Amino acid sequence: MQEDFDEQMMRRAIELARNATGRTSPNPLVGAVVVKEGRIVAEGWHRQAGTPHAEVHALNMAGELAKGATVYVSLEPCAHYGRTGPCAKALVEAGVSRVVIAMTDPNPKVAGKGIQILREAGVEVVTGVLKKEAYELNEVFLKWITTGKPFVALKTAMSLDGKIATAGGESQWITNEKSRYQGHRLRDIYDGILVGINTVLQDNPSLTTRLREYQGQNPVRIVLDSQARLPLDSKLATDGAARTIVAVSAQAPATRKAALEAAGLEVLVAGTDKVDVVELMNQLGAMRITSILVEGGGRVNFSLLEAGLVDRVYAFVAPKLIGGSQALTPVEGEGFAQLAQAVELENIQTSLLDNDVMITGRVRRPECE
Repeated sequence: MQEDFDEQMMRRAIELARNATGRTSPNPLVGAVVVKEGRIVAEGWHRQAGTPHAEVHALNMAGELAKGATVYVSLEPCAHYGRTGPCAKALVEAGVSRVVIAMTDPNPKVAGKGIQILREAGVEVVTGVLKKEAYELNEVFLKWITTGKPFVALKTAMSLDGKIATAGGESQWITNEKSRYQGHRLRDIYDGILVGINTVLQDNPSLTTRLREYQGQNPVRIVLDSQARLPLDSKLATDGAARTIVAVSAQAPATRKAALEAAGLEVLVAGTDKVDVVELMNQLGAMRITSILVEGGGRVNFSLLEAGLVDRVYAFVAPKLIGGSQALTPVEGEGFAQLAQAVELENIQTSLLDNDVMITGRVRRPECE
């Protein structure tokens, strides 16, 4: 059946798009497959922002075989001139006869215009094939392009009884090496990594990506630091390993802010007496930081959950029991007063990492149900 074949080819396009996970920001992940007479003749995916889009790679590979072919694309072809030309026009000029699209692009510069260009040129267009899978593929881009805020993922490592440190503050290492390595893979695909000032004062972290099999990329380092207390001799201020942003309040001493800037750090003011995380996310989104991995403590985590800013959770759970009423937990602060207010996850996935378990899921948005 044609519908089954269309889904098979679209699944391949989505698979191709995943090859560039973490490398296309602020652009979406897109894959394309060219099919002629029932067989794949060319494939392509968008590799990096500013480089040719998936459709162009696939059309270049197909050459003359593109004439009369069907092209499967995981996102509506663009219709505007940016750093590259409009893919919808490239498809028309290549002489394709049919284009199958997983989902329309909510980017106002596209938003149906690519489909319109194709149909006006007499190209048959089919939409909505594996739409749900295509949405999940581009959850980061879709959050940023529709709200202006980054996609926020909260990552935590804890014991089986929900402790992120002992009562005495010891936390290295609760989870095993494989879990920690997976955490570095997450750092490699998110634009930014966010912690609170207490994490910096206690651990002096580098917040860089350390992978064995390939050279990872370091995320932008972001510190919530209302009073600009970040030590000038900390790794974040001295190693030069990555762009570092310190978010402060309007009440932070001017001398401390100036000292941070003199050390080469960027200072953002968001909020009056403490950092306003909603205002901060708006600023970061305007800076084209489209995704953030949060590795903060319980208070930072709760502030973001309470503000409704968290989109995904990664929980690494070790089969250990630590105990202690004073031992820290992943989410602290005041907490939610009623179970009905609790943050609930959906689309849950689990992975076994030796004896540790990683659980991840999207935050359920009641307004979307």
